[in-house]
Formats: sequence, C-alpha cells, structure tokens
Amino acid sequence: MPNWEGFMIPTLRVLGDGVVRHWREFQPLIADLVGLTDEQKKEMLPSGSQLKYENRIGWGVSFLTNVGALDRPKRGHYEITDAGRQLLRDFPNGIRERDVRELGEDPNSPIRVYEKTERVKPVVPTVHESADSMTPIEQVQQGIERIHDEVAAALIARLQGKEPGFFEQAVVDLLLAMGYGGTTGKGTVTQLSNDGGIDGVIDQDVLGLSRVYVQAKRYASDNVVHRPDVQGFVGALSGKASSGIFITTSRFSDGARAYADAVPTRIILIDGDRLARLMIRYGVGVQVRETFKSIEIDEDFFS
Repeated sequence: MPNWEGFMIPTLRVLGDGVVRHWREFQPLIADLVGLTDEQKKEMLPSGSQLKYENRIGWGVSFLTNVGALDRPKRGHYEITDAGRQLLRDFPNGIRERDVRELGEDPNSPIRVYEKTERVKPVVPTVHESADSMTPIEQVQQGIERIHDEVAAALIARLQGKEPGFFEQAVVDLLLAMGYGGTTGKGTVTQLSNDGGIDGVIDQDVLGLSRVYVQAKRYASDNVVHRPDVQGFVGALSGKASSGIFITTSRFSDGARAYADAVPTRIILIDGDRLARLMIRYGVGVQVRETFKSIEIDEDFFS
C-alpha cells in the first residue's frame, strides 16, 4: 500500500475533473485508482479506529489543502485548484512532501508555502536522533506533536476564512474554556460596529464587577499587527479597565510587543501560534479522535 505521499497524485487525479466531492465519496475512488486489493482496503490502524488507506489519504488531503492544491468549499467537501492541476502536469508519476515544500519557496509557483503556525518548528528526527533510536514513547509523542502542528495550521486557516463575528465569538468561547468568567460568569461579543475597539467582554462574576476586555483581529498570516493597533486598544480601555487581551490570527510586530510591555495598562498579546495551541489544549474547535494508553510493568504487583 502506498504511504501518504503516494496517495497525493492519485487524489489530484480523482478530483481532476473539477467536481466537488465529499471525502467519503472520493476516498474509495482513490483506492480503486491505485489498485488496492480487497484485503488492503480492509486493513485497519493498530488502534482499530480507522481504515489504514483512509488515514493515509486523509494526511495527503490535509497537506494538499494546506499548500493550496485543494480547496475546501464547504464542510467535508474538496475540489482541485489550478495549483493542484499544475502538480498533476509536472509530477504525473508521483510527488513527495519535500518536492511540494520546495515549490512553495518558489515565488513563481502557485503552490503556497507550507505553514504550520508562527515559530513552530517541524517535528522531525535530527541526524543524531533517528526514529530507530527513539523509544516507542518518544515516537508516539513525536507523532502527536506532528498531529498538533497540522491541526494548529488548519485551525488558523479556518478562522481566517470565517467572518469577523465568528472569530470574535470563537475567542470568547476559548477564554471561557480557559476559566475566565468563573463558575457563574459569562462572556459576550460586542456589536460588530461602534464597539469602540473592544470585541468581547467577559464578566468574571455574575454582577459584572470584574471584567475582561478583548480585541480580536482576524488577519491574514502576512498582515502583522503593529504598535498603532495596540495603542488603539489601550485607548479603548481607558476608563473601563486596567488590562485587556489582544488576540490575532497573524502575529505582532516587535514594536507592538515593546509597547504592550511598556504601557501601564496590562495588555496580553496572543498571536496565531499561541491561539491555535490554546484552542487545542482547551478543546475549542477540535475534538479528540483517538486516545492512546501507555503501559509499564507494575512493580508493586511483583514485589
């Protein structure tokens, strides 16, 4: 059976007719295209939770979507893009992950740069730390890190693709999940216009005596939040609160961070990297797919 890289070109071939298809529809077509046997189609992951070929196709689809070769017009549905068609023309016999990454670095290529999130380094074994040299636990942890990297990238892309109101509500939901608002507090999104630079308000108590003010900017990854944006937020807090949280899907400039550190008003800056990690940690916008248990000998049993 092909590895996940080996399923990428077949996936593009199946979707090459331009038809928007649900992943449940095109996965069997891909399996037939690559000639999987009936036995291979029935192979499960070691956990028994998913068919192996579906899992590998899923990894390929996620990667192709990330770099712009596939588009996701609605939930669970995919279609090929012009970038995907070019991959088909240039690599008819198959393509590897590193080939696509290299194309992303070419300014003349329609393939986008593969991005996880800001300042997230790829989790790969170093020269002195091959997969064979790692313990099974280390390999599992490394795999989980890679999954988190992929999901973090997808979270930011989804948030950037939604309307501002959705993003503001997602930010409030996250802060409530993190414990802001207390056991009986509440969080609300302000009006989309005339909000005075404040996008969300969280009451830490039922009377609203203690409040957390939030600004949420749904920016593209290359749209940096600069010092004037943070200054505007501080101005909006004047007379209301001595602290606030500024959250963005992109990142903050050095000047913005320096200003936030220096101003008397306590401002917490959360960029796209940290936002995605917090959403994963507190289960906002994600769901647990599988749970693995690590076991070891119970020494007390044998004592």
